[in-house]
Amino acid sequence: MKLIPRIIPVLFFAATLAHSQDAVSTVPPKYAASPVPLTTARILGAIPDGTPPPPAPPKPEFHIASRDILDTATHEQGGRKITIRQIKPINLPPPPAPMESSAGADEAYRARLADYRAAHPRVGLLFLGATVFLAKDSPPRTLVQYWPEGNRGSITFWSSADFALIAGGIQSFADTSGNTHSIFMGWGCVDIDRMAERMAAHGRAYVVPAIPKFPEGKATFKIDGESPAAEDLVAIQSLHDLYNTEYTRLKTAYAGREKARIEHEAYLKANPPQPKDITLNYWRVEKSASTEKGGAAR
Repeated sequence: MKLIPRIIPVLFFAATLAHSQDAVSTVPPKYAASPVPLTTARILGAIPDGTPPPPAPPKPEFHIASRDILDTATHEQGGRKITIRQIKPINLPPPPAPMESSAGADEAYRARLADYRAAHPRVGLLFLGATVFLAKDSPPRTLVQYWPEGNRGSITFWSSADFALIAGGIQSFADTSGNTHSIFMGWGCVDIDRMAERMAAHGRAYVVPAIPKFPEGKATFKIDGESPAAEDLVAIQSLHDLYNTEYTRLKTAYAGREKARIEHEAYLKANPPQPKDITLNYWRVEKSASTEKGGAAR
């Protein structure tokens, strides 16, 4: 199995791999006894499957009449031409006048803002880093580090879920407490067998991290260290719930994204992009400058 490079290198978790795995624990029972009323976790939006987005509408062409071009200079750079043209000034619309503030307007604005926030709950950010470990004789196992918002430290856990399917597959979701999260995740992949072969070729041994054992069946996780706050456990558990219920869709979408990636790389190899000529237009603006004594220069 090939080593798959991704956004964050393997060294991203070097410090995490170094510390003891003795503190690994399962999900504490307080999650199940949470006083927050539970609902069903759900993925928000579509699961990207490699289907290209519709083409963007063409941008309006910026045309300058030849009579309005005052000067032209052309330079060669990187196999392309860069043309710099001085043109006659273009009349731009005046900037909008500043709004006058009043107590009534401020109160109305605050009321509208409160209504908007009530109808559009805040979306939290789920900052994750993941390293997926692959081996020919075992299913994928993932070491995940999670940084809760509010500078509350970090949470490390092992998961039997393949986070390669989650990365790019789940962009935002609602957890079982009704809170909404957008995922911001960097991830990498380590082929244990291939890494061991590479290290052995250099006379070194690859130390496999102490991956905990997981039961067969649905994906679960084990916290490494102290039990996190209940709200953080809800987000982690909900992400695994979605992985289990949407596994087929996530796996199919991942295969589609990989197929599209491979085809795009092959296309670029056969059709390397060529540098395009560009044209930069500018005009001079006459503006008074303040003198050192505070007067205006003319």
